[in-house]
Formats: sequence, structure tokens, C-alpha cells
Amino acid sequence: MVRVATRLLGTKSGTAIHRRLFAPIDTVLMRLTGGRVNSSFGRFPIVVLHTTGARSGVQRDVPVLYFTDGNDVILTASNYGRAKHPSWYYNLLKHPECELFAGGHSGHFVARPTVGTDHDRLVALAESWASNFSVYLARTNGIREIPMLRLTPTNQ
Repeated sequence: MVRVATRLLGTKSGTAIHRRLFAPIDTVLMRLTGGRVNSSFGRFPIVVLHTTGARSGVQRDVPVLYFTDGNDVILTASNYGRAKHPSWYYNLLKHPECELFAGGHSGHFVARPTVGTDHDRLVALAESWASNFSVYLARTNGIREIPMLRLTPTNQ
């Protein structure tokens, strides 16, 4: 099931379906269940990212895939391999303080973009973790570098 889903997310039609249908469902479903339930039925690590809008200042919730590196949460701003960075990326650049909800738990974090060897190592980890990430890298090659954000827990 996971292999089928990652192959589907590697296609333009699959990413469009996920972006327009499943991501909005996950936002509501995960918020209502405190991050316990999502459309992947636990097959993919998904968190609800709670940010402040970069221009509007409005609170925003968006489901995103993640992986961890030590105590830090790593988010890939792949935006399904589209030409532009996702909106939540700009939100975190302007307002790095955020909150994550997953598995019935929440936590406060501070986000920062990664650079150099740290960025390259996290890209390699993302490629080994999700086969569709290589497709996103190919789609953005020569257009933009996919940012990797490191979210460090705060002591709140």
C-alpha cells in the first residue's frame, strides 16, 4: 500500500488529487482528533503544522509529512515538486515559532532552514525515506532548491 501511494504521489495527477482532496481532509481530521487520525491511516508520518501567516498574520494549519533527526523534526518544502515553495515555508521564515500536532501530542518548535552539508545530508535521508521525493527533486532541478527545515523543540 505504501509503495502504491508513493508511486501515485510521484505522478502529477496523484499529487493534484492529494493536494486538492486529501490534504484539506487531513487538516480537519487531524485537528479534530488531535493528530491521531489521518487519511493515510498511519502509514505515513504526518503532522499538522500550526503557523502564523507571513503577510496576513492569520493562524494557519497544514498537514505535512515529516521525519526526525535526533530530537528535531525535519520538514521538506517540496510542494509536490512544483515550481514555487509552499506557503507554509514563507510563514516559517517570517515567524519561526510554530506548533506541531501528531499522534495526540502537540509541541512548540522553532524552525530554521538548513544549509550546506546539513541540507545535503537531510535531502539524502528524504530520498532514502520516500521514493517520490526523488521525483520532486527532478521536477525542481534548475528551478529551485527544495528547502529542508529543521524544527527544534522549545522548552514551553
